[in-house]
Amino acid sequence: MPPIEALGPRIPIYDPAFAADPHGAYRRMRSEYGSLVPVEMWPGLPATLVINYATAVRILGDSDRFPADPSIWQRTAPSGCPIMPMVEARPNAIRTTGAAHARYRAALNDALAGIDLYAVRSMVERSAIPLVNTFCADGRADVLSQYALPLVFSVFCEILGCPPEIGTRVAAASAAMFDGVDTATVNAQMGEALFDLTALKRAHPGDDVTTRLVRHPAALTDEEMVHQLVLLFAAGVEPPLNLVANTLLLMMTDDRFTSGGQGIPLTTRSAIDERLATDPPMANYCITYPRQPTLIDGVWLPAHEPVIISMAACNTDPELNTGTFVDNGWNLAFSSGDHACPDHARPYGILLAQDIIDQLLDLLPDITLAVREEDLVWRPGPFHRALTELPVVFPPAHPFAVV
Repeated sequence: MPPIEALGPRIPIYDPAFAADPHGAYRRMRSEYGSLVPVEMWPGLPATLVINYATAVRILGDSDRFPADPSIWQRTAPSGCPIMPMVEARPNAIRTTGAAHARYRAALNDALAGIDLYAVRSMVERSAIPLVNTFCADGRADVLSQYALPLVFSVFCEILGCPPEIGTRVAAASAAMFDGVDTATVNAQMGEALFDLTALKRAHPGDDVTTRLVRHPAALTDEEMVHQLVLLFAAGVEPPLNLVANTLLLMMTDDRFTSGGQGIPLTTRSAIDERLATDPPMANYCITYPRQPTLIDGVWLPAHEPVIISMAACNTDPELNTGTFVDNGWNLAFSSGDHACPDHARPYGILLAQDIIDQLLDLLPDITLAVREEDLVWRPGPFHRALTELPVVFPPAHPFAVV
């Protein structure tokens, strides 16, 4: 049985070439390697990429052999690696195991359970029109930076109880974290801002996620609070933002969503479900670290070396995917097993994306892509599926009345 490194040269999954055509890369990987692929998630950082659905579910469901705690691996990882804020050990629900994981997970679930989805819908409606009014007369816009990003971020800050002055600091650090920029600076900026948010909510509690975390019976320390909030911001801004952008792109470039085969276009929710299955915003993540050398699918994986689940490749695994995306609860966009996306976070993310898209299309129904689809640029990085911008054109419109 060969070790993973003997299967062939490691494939970089962090560079612009991979970002430009990941699905072509997955097809080649499937043909040349099988279910497990030796990759580099950053120069000098070897990992195994799982591209078979059944294998991924097996790994995600076996946290005893495949724990999510990177502490041992991190001892030998190069210091200052730009992607470390996305993968390093943290005392939060995504990077711990056992009793610690159960404690953090319970606090997170209980805090998220208090989110009022009707209030989220009202937040989107209240903010969407003023944002559209900033560019509707121009007849063109980058809806990623001018509409989706500020809307996703403002709604998320509101449900967290995060004031704008702290939110602005977090936004800059969060974007840098996903792009893999300057590890020390990112960690310092993020930590300081979230410590300030924690202190604010201890002194001035409200009806929000941060207050519910602060007051939870788990009695989280300030340091633990910061790391729960790091996780929440990482999961609550970039992935929904990219889901909005990637779904809008599909709806503007596929006539099933403009005219439909029978003259009835498919819905926004159908487009979201399809994107979650075929191009999830977190394409490669759910990282685990085998406790010991482990044999899986006839290949030996080394102890403590990252094993990355490719949700995008697994969801499009030809052994499983039939091309039908309605009621596709099987897809791994929200992961699986002990570290899957919390139940209360999933409807929030889907509702948020759907309402943001529907508000835009209600106001500007004739919106179209301003460039050829093949000319769009995707942000490089090992984990996300993210556009640099989404330029659109539409008939100029007068500002809309703010409700």
